[in-house]
Amino acid sequence: MDPLANSFNPNKLLKEQFVSNLTGSSMLEIFALSTIVPGLIVLRHLIGFHRLFDSWAIETSLKKSDNATVVSKNSWAYMATATVDFLCIVLPILLFLTVLAEWTLICAILMMLVLLFSIIAKRFTSSHYFFGEGTNFLRTNISSYRVSMMIVTCLCILAVDFQIFPRRFAKTETYGTSLMDLGVGSFVLANALVSHQARNIPSMKWKTALKSTSPVHVGEYGVHWNFFFTLAAVSILTPIVNLPPQYCGILGSIILIGYQSCLVNGLNMYLLSDKRGLDLISQNKEGIFSIFGYWGLYLTGVQLGNYLFFGNHSTTMWRSNKWARLLTLFLDRHVERVSRRMCNLGYVTLVLAQNLQVLGILMLSDYIPASETSVLEQAFDRNLLGSFLLANILTGLVNLYGDTLFASSAKSLVILATYSFTLSAVTGLMVLYGIRLKFW
Repeated sequence: MDPLANSFNPNKLLKEQFVSNLTGSSMLEIFALSTIVPGLIVLRHLIGFHRLFDSWAIETSLKKSDNATVVSKNSWAYMATATVDFLCIVLPILLFLTVLAEWTLICAILMMLVLLFSIIAKRFTSSHYFFGEGTNFLRTNISSYRVSMMIVTCLCILAVDFQIFPRRFAKTETYGTSLMDLGVGSFVLANALVSHQARNIPSMKWKTALKSTSPVHVGEYGVHWNFFFTLAAVSILTPIVNLPPQYCGILGSIILIGYQSCLVNGLNMYLLSDKRGLDLISQNKEGIFSIFGYWGLYLTGVQLGNYLFFGNHSTTMWRSNKWARLLTLFLDRHVERVSRRMCNLGYVTLVLAQNLQVLGILMLSDYIPASETSVLEQAFDRNLLGSFLLANILTGLVNLYGDTLFASSAKSLVILATYSFTLSAVTGLMVLYGIRLKFW
């Protein structure tokens, strides 16, 4: 071990062992978690409290002569509303990722029942029966979807270092399904759904495409490789093909089937082997070959995004989700188990199924009369890059100055709650001070 690295982090080897050789959890548990997260956001839309900010803003707008008072009161109102959002969305997600992890399935069922009954009751008691449909409402739902993905990512990258975070939620070593395994694939799919190709906007040049590459939580892809390179490769390959979005899914399917055929015919043994040659390809074999899987996922996402923007949103969402889920079960049992490390076909269909499920549940907000996006969602959406970078900085500081591996459950929960509140508060303050870092 490097003596310098050891001096900064004496438990580095123990932490590496702590997140190694993991096999993940069941698909049912991931399904439950993918229900709870968007369900909490829809519940927040349903409960309301947005008027807390609006009423204070109206009150202070009458005092235009006193600019200092206007800014102060608006800031307090904004942060108060953001705090309510934190208590309704971020903190419950953190609890379900830690102390309430054993209750996810029961809570997911109860939450969906509460949501459905509450939406029906609110529609019958409201004078507004407008159902949101169209591109603007779809953009709002996709924004909520990206924010939910970012919040879960930011929570997991620190929580995984604590024992209070179930090991089955951490990334798997070779085969298996877990919550954190979905991260990298979800970022690729989210990019594809709102890409220029999906929206029928002329293709970007390579330079612009590379600028749009978003930083993500990096996994293990080889000696020198990381996920930045994979995203860059996908960004370069897609404009070269330059297919109409209606046919991108066909090409993506061909690439995925061809890649999966190579895997089952011996490529998987090569990729999972610990033996590495001295050449660049062998040193980075997982990262290089997984490009085919992520590229196929991206192309499929482009066609799905095009259907969402220019077709029937609900029909496309739930039909695609159903087939992706059935295909995942078939591939996992009869072809090859799901593997994020290789980004095989089973992993791609799992990512599609879970992300479409999240987006489909978020679309329930369209049935809520006068539904509004929460203040904290808007703040994260305006600063996806900023919030992610801040989360990584805070995670580094916690690991540098604290012993996460041997922290008690109570101490771990306090640290994680403080971390998540700090992240939410600073993200909200970025909006107040006009700071905006956005990469989608």
